[in-house]
Amino acid sequence: MGAVQEVVNGQFVESQTAASLAKENTKKANSGMDKDAFLQLLVAQMKYQDPLEPTSNTEYISQFATFSSLEQMQNMSATLELSRASTLVGQTVLMKVTDSSGRTTQVQGNVDFVVYENNKAYLSIAGELYSLDDLDKVADKKYLDGYAKAAEFLSIYKKLPEIGMLSDADRDNVEKLEEILKSMDEYELSFLTDDYIEGAEAYIKKMKDIIPAEDDKDPDEDQKDPDEDQKDPVGDADKK
Repeated sequence: MGAVQEVVNGQFVESQTAASLAKENTKKANSGMDKDAFLQLLVAQMKYQDPLEPTSNTEYISQFATFSSLEQMQNMSATLELSRASTLVGQTVLMKVTDSSGRTTQVQGNVDFVVYENNKAYLSIAGELYSLDDLDKVADKKYLDGYAKAAEFLSIYKKLPEIGMLSDADRDNVEKLEEILKSMDEYELSFLTDDYIEGAEAYIKKMKDIIPAEDDKDPDEDQKDPDEDQKDPVGDADKK
């Protein structure tokens, strides 16, 4: 069953699939003459030629040869495109789709399968179809995971104050920073400069100096009766 197109304020909202297909149709419309148009032009030339000065057989043969060459090149191009698209199945890709209003949207995901229609290849990503021409980048999942960790690290790092102004209020961010650093392998750490890594380590050390380790506290200390230390002098006197 086809997807239902979203409607906002009484108007259809152009989906990313629609934008991708519209871009492909526009490109096709603006491209040079295809083989069908070439054949129609040749037939029209034969039909409406001047009977007093008919086109020679040699010229027709030359035009047919041109037509055949054009068809072979288009078929070869289509075969190469399908082959290229097929190698992307299972890969993580980044698509850059421009809608009819000129707004560009980036789509990232895994290619589930390839649809081949009208000599064009379309990539299926999260249930949506995108023209192969919208392909922007192909990336390894390990690269994307490392990039995501580095981006999260930098986002948290930039929220921290100067190290001299660090306080208990920054504890969650510093602990999250430490957690990300510990989870990164050597390859993922290469996404960060040494200055950021050393800076994070300085924040972590400073926070540990500010907040004593909770494990060192007596768990029964907080549960101690506050009146226990307030001895009743009269009661003590009666006990003597």
